[in-house]
Amino acid sequence: MHLDYNTALVTGAAGFIGFHLSKRLLADGYQVVGVDNLNDYYDPSIKQARLDILKADSRFTFMRTDLADKAGLEKIFQDTAIDVVVNLAAQAGVRYSLTNPQAYVESNLVGFVNILECCRHNAIKHLVFASSSSVYGANTNMPFSVHHNVDHPVSLYAASKKSNELMAHTYSHLFQLPCTGLRFFTVYGPWGRPDMALFLFTKAILEDKPIAVFNHGKMKRDFTYIDDIVEGVVRVMKSIPDPNPKWSGDAPDPGTSYARYKIYNIGNNQPVELMDFITAIENAIGKKAIKNFMDLQPGDVPATYADVDDLINDVGFKPATTIEEGIGKFVEWYKEYYGI
Repeated sequence: MHLDYNTALVTGAAGFIGFHLSKRLLADGYQVVGVDNLNDYYDPSIKQARLDILKADSRFTFMRTDLADKAGLEKIFQDTAIDVVVNLAAQAGVRYSLTNPQAYVESNLVGFVNILECCRHNAIKHLVFASSSSVYGANTNMPFSVHHNVDHPVSLYAASKKSNELMAHTYSHLFQLPCTGLRFFTVYGPWGRPDMALFLFTKAILEDKPIAVFNHGKMKRDFTYIDDIVEGVVRVMKSIPDPNPKWSGDAPDPGTSYARYKIYNIGNNQPVELMDFITAIENAIGKKAIKNFMDLQPGDVPATYADVDDLINDVGFKPATTIEEGIGKFVEWYKEYYGI
């Protein structure tokens, strides 16, 4: 079912993906309500800079609220006529979840239940929420398909994202809330998160400092450019999942349901070895990296690779930006932002 909306609520609007999505929705004529708690998991000044750009548009309203604050969240939903919700707010990062598990429980579990409750009680037409490629965990059957079982996460972050999928399915089943989960694969691009590889590598290379190359460079990632992610989200938003008439409890398909619930991968469908990624950064900067080769870290997976057939079939889109093009745009933004 295809729907058009007027007002979208985007959680994590000051975040990397939330900022780009909000900007795109404003350009498409939406009223956008942005929610963020502006926490200090990474430099809040970059979040503020993103927000300043969004606030320049009169159709953007910002609400500083934590998803774990049930009363604060309920008030936003009650005060605004919202059509569609895109939940991108989450405690991100695999490695951080090893030392700060509580942050993931508050944001990704408690916060997500509050979102589901608000959607349920305010007749939201569609909830689109960020999951992650990390849910594939110990799976090694490539490319990763939404129709594969994902019951073996290897980090608490991944487990919290898998939990979101299960919780959303429950609300879709019990309360007929249409829900679509999006498993993002290693998103990168301008305004990216400072804790992510591209940002860390670019900064280190420009400052003549060594970079940590995990798994001795043998990692493979399905690096997906931010504009491709946003295009996928926008298309999925307008496409409410139909129940799958072929779904059977005898052989349950994890990617679809008898309810209005669907999961999609959004990935480049073209895994790149970490060393090739680093070479592309070196080429964009015009300078070699000092490499410090290290073992695979706990919680990390050696490779990710997205099967995007369902995305192509249902919304007619496939990410296609090359890492050379995407990294080039990031380095350009980085130099401009930091005045280099």
